[in-house]
Amino acid sequence: MSYPSDLKDSEWAIVKDHFTYGNYGKNGKHEKRELLNAVFYVVKTGCQWRQLPKDFPPWKTVYSFFRRAKSKGIWEKMMGDLVKKSRLKMGRKPDPTYSLIDSQSVKTTDVAENRGIDGGKKGKKS
Repeated sequence: MSYPSDLKDSEWAIVKDHFTYGNYGKNGKHEKRELLNAVFYVVKTGCQWRQLPKDFPPWKTVYSFFRRAKSKGIWEKMMGDLVKKSRLKMGRKPDPTYSLIDSQSVKTTDVAENRGIDGGKKGKKS
């Protein structure tokens, strides 16, 4: 089954070189593209790992793939490379020369009004 979060062939061609290490699953039977599609499904839908549809590899295999890629810094490297490719495609230098941080402040508390007990009122009599 195909999902909107699945990689197209052209997208897979760009990112596949980042995932060259080891095989996954029992006897290495799961392709990395299939595992990456499962990770993107979790990211896109926000579902829990254990709730992956049955047409993906087992959730433990997918989660192990995700964690291994994270521990090796593959996600950060891949995103950095994609930013550089995108910048070059737009005719810019691969690395930005500067960056800006927006530090806008927003007042979060209202001014307190005088609210209290009116001492001139008498309590209810029972």
